Amino acid sequence: MPIYEYRCEQPGCGRHGERFEKLQRMADPDAPCPACGHPAVRLLSAPSVAMGQAHTLKEKHFSERGFTQYKRLGKGVYEKTAGKGPAIISDPGD
Repeated sequence: MPIYEYRCEQPGCGRHGERFEKLQRMADPDAPCPACGHPAVRLLSAPSVAMGQAHTLKEKHFSERGFTQYKRLGKGVYEKTAGKGPAIISDPGD
């Protein structure tokens, strides 16, 4: 089950604007604020991925599973190391 991150948006709540986490199923409804009980806003947050084997970080592992991996070359410039996609990605604004 994933851990979701929420923020209370209820003015006057002691936890207004604070984040809290809730372990719940994907199909579960959004969690209420633990302080005031009003509905809280579910936030988008980065997933946490734990890997225990060094071989899973190799380029071959990424491309075999349909992912593309890029390595940063400099400010706004990335080079593809595995998978499909453009060989170089750069930000035209830089």
